[in-house]
Order: sequence, then structure tokens, then C-alpha cells
Amino acid sequence: MGDCFMEEKEKKRYFNRELSWLEFNARVLSEALRRDNPLLERLNFLGIVSSNFGEFFQVRVASLKRESQVNPRHTDSSGLTAKEALEKISRRSHEIVSAQYKCLMDDILPALAGEGLVYVHPRTFSSAQKAYAEGFFRHEVFPLLTPLRTDLAEFPHVASMQLHAAFLLDKMPGVHRMETGLLPQSDTDLLALVPVPPGISRIVYLPGEDGNRYFTLLDDIVTLYGRELFPGYTVRESMVFKLARDADFAVDEEAGDQFIQAMKEVLIKRQSSFPVCLWANSGSKKLLSLMKEKLSLEDDDVYRVDGVIDPGSLMELAGNEEFARLSYPEWQHFYPAQLPEDGSYWNTIRQHDVLLNVPYESYDPVVKFIQDASVDGEVLAIKMTLYRTGSNSPIVQALKRASVNGKSVTVFVELKARFDEQRNISWAQELENAGVTVIYGMVNLKVHAKICLVIRKESDGIRRYVHLSTGNYNPKTARLYQDFSIFTCNPNLALDATYFFNVVSGYSIVQSMHTLAMAPVNLKHRLIELIEREISGSSPDNPGLIIAKMNSLCHDEIIEELYKASNAGVRVMLNIRGICTLIPGVKGMSENIEVSSVVGRYLEHSRVFYFKNGGSEELYLSSADWMVRNLDKRIELMFPVLDRDAFREVKEALLCYFEDNTHCHRLLKNGSWKAVTPAAGEQAVSVQDELQQKYARRDEARKSQPKVEFVVRRKH
Repeated sequence: MGDCFMEEKEKKRYFNRELSWLEFNARVLSEALRRDNPLLERLNFLGIVSSNFGEFFQVRVASLKRESQVNPRHTDSSGLTAKEALEKISRRSHEIVSAQYKCLMDDILPALAGEGLVYVHPRTFSSAQKAYAEGFFRHEVFPLLTPLRTDLAEFPHVASMQLHAAFLLDKMPGVHRMETGLLPQSDTDLLALVPVPPGISRIVYLPGEDGNRYFTLLDDIVTLYGRELFPGYTVRESMVFKLARDADFAVDEEAGDQFIQAMKEVLIKRQSSFPVCLWANSGSKKLLSLMKEKLSLEDDDVYRVDGVIDPGSLMELAGNEEFARLSYPEWQHFYPAQLPEDGSYWNTIRQHDVLLNVPYESYDPVVKFIQDASVDGEVLAIKMTLYRTGSNSPIVQALKRASVNGKSVTVFVELKARFDEQRNISWAQELENAGVTVIYGMVNLKVHAKICLVIRKESDGIRRYVHLSTGNYNPKTARLYQDFSIFTCNPNLALDATYFFNVVSGYSIVQSMHTLAMAPVNLKHRLIELIEREISGSSPDNPGLIIAKMNSLCHDEIIEELYKASNAGVRVMLNIRGICTLIPGVKGMSENIEVSSVVGRYLEHSRVFYFKNGGSEELYLSSADWMVRNLDKRIELMFPVLDRDAFREVKEALLCYFEDNTHCHRLLKNGSWKAVTPAAGEQAVSVQDELQQKYARRDEARKSQPKVEFVVRRKH
């Protein structure tokens, strides 16, 4: 892996961003290839690869295609033109997709069959299965299908990322055809397209009598019986395909009161934008040739796969309880030991900050915090940001309830959260209908910060409670994404939270914040200050140390500062889940920098930054990765971990990521990633296993503590 990168890396200062992302997807694929992972989890990783590719092609590849047309000579920081990058992307993407489908068809599906969950291709249907599938098609599927002609002046619309079936038709000899103009009159190749209905399950279970569970796919049934859509014709060839279109659209930021309408227009444009690439499961040169011609695609844009298109939809199989043994054993999300399970949190948070590490700990306290605030008679106001909160969110319901209960509720909704726009528009309008003040982000900036401020009237005056997080306010993803968050009523943090909301809600100028750093105002500058401070305080006897964990690192200014730190003898330890354009281990540039990446059961999503500071250690959590879009083009927050216990816990967890030798890869200076494995006699360490066991032990200790009951004597 990694041979798609430029040669002579030692003479370069940055890896290419898109090629680095592809290597991240290869690391996801490596989890699917691991035979020690449960079968349905391996299938899930294959689905994640497909999902990742879908967004990558719709956004990043589409952008490069436009760049290659309008600015063909421009080179990025890695020295590649858009055309050169596209060629390397295509070559590496084809390698990954080929390995993905080999894993699916030659390994995972046969292994599932061995466990009694059997995929049946239509050509091997038994007579009973064929009869069932035919009846299912005629009664459940046929009424939903709409065959589309392609011989008209305009090629029919093919929706982005939706499965379609394509049929190459021949006229039946001797069949009388009415010359009504409704049927094709030419003798050329006749191509018809049929959208596969997205509203019904893609998994179709079939009858079987030997105790196994048999299934086929909806698209298999459509292609098998699709001939019934074309009376008077025979089907010469068929295939299933999925098209990715350009989705890299920007909304008109000056739309003012019409912003929501402008956002809806962007969603419509995505479905009719230019084609970027095609996945197809056919070896038919004729069908593929026709599709490439009609969609103006090149050979490099076509990913011909031998098997099931879009493995992600097969994860529906995991819902079958009969095969739960083929998924990960259930891990409990433990209730935080520092918070009372009954009653409110106000008194606890007044005494000390409370750290939450999800999904090892339950996300319920975040939901409860907002729900309690919505009904607490002493709460006067709630202010928070929402980026991706999911459907049927209990947080949205609590905010609506708070407004109905007479509290001042202000929510900053980011409609521009890509691919979640429609959902965000819907629940933002729900909030407005409930009387919530909804602010739709900021002009030209995405609000990506994660913060909630609750203002409460108490006996000693007004007190502000703050929740700050590295991850979204989404209870569903919080069961799968690793994130840190803190509940606090620290006066400095609370005051800065107030300043923050004043800035993003109106005309307030940015005031000097004591603890919070805000992008794009001063977060990048603060990071550079912290790195430079580490450089100035570093010596051979007491070298500096920077440890950082994040999703992506591709900001040239920050990378240059890290190179300076390395040359000054500062040790730099980076754990980057996804993109990393920094080149580690190069003498005279980055020899003191190491980069690792952990991909496992949970998605590593938290951003954690540690600075040794000559022994006066500082630790920060943030919503921002070290990317241009985060530090220069979004509203982000970085906040310090001030509580002593919380500091110790975050630091211990951070260091554990660099001890992982089972789900970790290390970035080499040639751009390849090498899997880390235990040395001879070394104990195997999985950071996610270690953290799960740690919180399990803590929960057990909490439950085993005797409950002390105080008996009060009263005078009779």
C-alpha cells in the first residue's frame, strides 16, 4: 500500500491530501480483511469503505475534476496538478475496490453461508425459491418500477447514489409493433434503465428447508424478472449500477431570509449535477460502453465489480437476532461514576467538573442535562449549537419542551452539514414552530463548535452551567464514536461561553476570552503559540513533548510549526485517524515526529492536544481538526481540561493510543502505513479493549460500594 504517493518523498514537505485519505480507507478495509473480527462486523467495514468512497467521489473527486478543467496548471502543496492527482486516485481506488469485492465475494459471503446465512444468486434458485421470488416481484416490486427509455432527446435522469438496473434489449422477431411513437423506431441498441425502489428492503429472504437462512437481493430480483417490463422485447444483457454525481455545491450565503430555500435548491442540484464515477456489476462491454457514452465518463471513472453493489446495505443482515453471534459481543455503556443516577446534576457540577468519555460511558447524562434544564423551574435560558443531531432526537424534543415551558431557548443550527441538510432543515423548523429562536449558522462559516450553556437562577445568584464536547449532540452516533466532553460551571469557562454565544448570535465583537480559543479568530494562532512555547522551552536535558490525537492533519502552517518543533528536539507524537499530509521521520525535517492511526470497533473522533510546557502540563480538547476548513473556515472551539481528575484521565487515555499494537498502523516516510503488531513476548494491547475494561472495573467498584444509610433520631 501507499505506492500511489509521489517518488522521492524526502524532497517533499507534504503528502497529497486525497491520496492520504485513500490510505485511510485502505486501513478501514484492513479491518474487514481481519479474520479475527466477527463476520458481520467485517461486512460492516466493507460497507463503511463503500460509504466513504461515495462521499469522497461526490465531493473531493468532483472538485478535482472541475479544477482540472478551469485551472489545469495549478499544483497543490504536494506538487501535483489536479489531473495528476486524479490519475493516482483512480489507480489506488481501483486497487482498493478490487480488494474490497474480493473480500466480499470470495471470503465473507462464503463464510456467512458456512454459518447458515446464505446468499443465493438467481441462477442457483431452487424451484421453491424461484416461485417465491417471482410472486414477490409481481405483487410487491412490479408496481413500484418505472422503466425509462434512453433513445429520446435527453438521457433520463439517474439519481446520485441510487441503485439502478440497466437492460440491453432486442426486438422479438415477428412481433407486430404499433407505430405510435411510444416505442423506439430505430434498429440500434436499445438501452432501458429501471430505478431500484429505495423504499423497500434490499434483503429478500427466501424459503429453505435445511435449517439455513437464505436471502437474495432486491436488485437481483429486478434484473431476473425485469423482462416483464418490456413486452415485445427480449433482454440481451442486464446489470446493476450506482452513479456518483458532483455534490460539492455551496449555498448562496447572501440569501438572507431565503437561506432555507437556497439550501433546498442545493439539494436538488446534487441530483442532476455532472457524473463523477460509476460502479457496475457487469462484464458486458456493450452495456458499459453505452453507459459511459451517455454519462460522459472515461474508463478510469468506471468501477466494474464482480458481485454485490454497495455492501453497506447488506448490514441489514445484522438485525437478524438468530445470527447475533456473528457480531461484536455487546459492550455496555457505563453510567459515569461521578454523576448521580437519580436527581439532577447541578450540585455535582458545582463541586467539580465532570468528564465524559463516550461510548465507554453512557451518553444519557448529556441528554438528561438538557432534559432537566427544560423542566427545571430555576432554569432561565438554554443556548446551544447543533450540527448533526440525528433523527427523532431527544435533545430536540427537550429544547422544544423548554421553550413551551417559558424558557429562553436559542439554538444555532448548521444547515450546511453536508448530506444532513434536509434533516437539519426539518427539525430546525420544528424548533421554530415551538418558539425556539433558531439561528441558521453564519455567513461563509460553518458553526462546528459543540457547546451548550444553561443559565440558572439559584439562591446565591445567577449561575451558568456549560457542556463542551469534541463530538456532535447526536445520541445515536455517540454509541459508536469516541468523544470526550466536560460538564462545568467554572466561572472563566462560563464567562467565555457567554461571550461566544454573543459573538455568533449578533453584532457583538469578539471579546478577549480567558480560556476558550475560537476559530477562525484565534484558535490557529493559539495552537502556533503553544507549539512555539514548546520549542522555546525544549533543551537536550529536558526535551519538549507534544502529543495530539485528531481525525485529520493537513494544515500547512501547523505542519511547518511541527517540523520546526522536531528540528528543535521536541518529540511529537501524533495519532491521526484519517488524513495526514505531514511526512514523518525525515532527517533534518521531521525525524522526531511519529504518526500512528487506530481504526477499530469504535470511530475515533475526539481531538486531544497535550503540551508538556516544561513540566507545567496543559491539555486541551477541541471540536477542530488541524485542517484549513476547521481552523480558517469554521466556527470551532478549543477548551482546556482544568479539573485535576479529568486531566489525569484524559492524559492516561491519550497515552494508551500509542501503546496499541493490534489495531494500529504507523505512517512511514514513503507514504505507506505499516500495521503495528506485538513484538516477540510482548503483550497484545488494544486501546479500545483497555478502555472498555477500565470503565467496566470502575462501574463494578461503584456498584460494590456499600450504601450508607443515616438514621436520624427524633424526639417522640
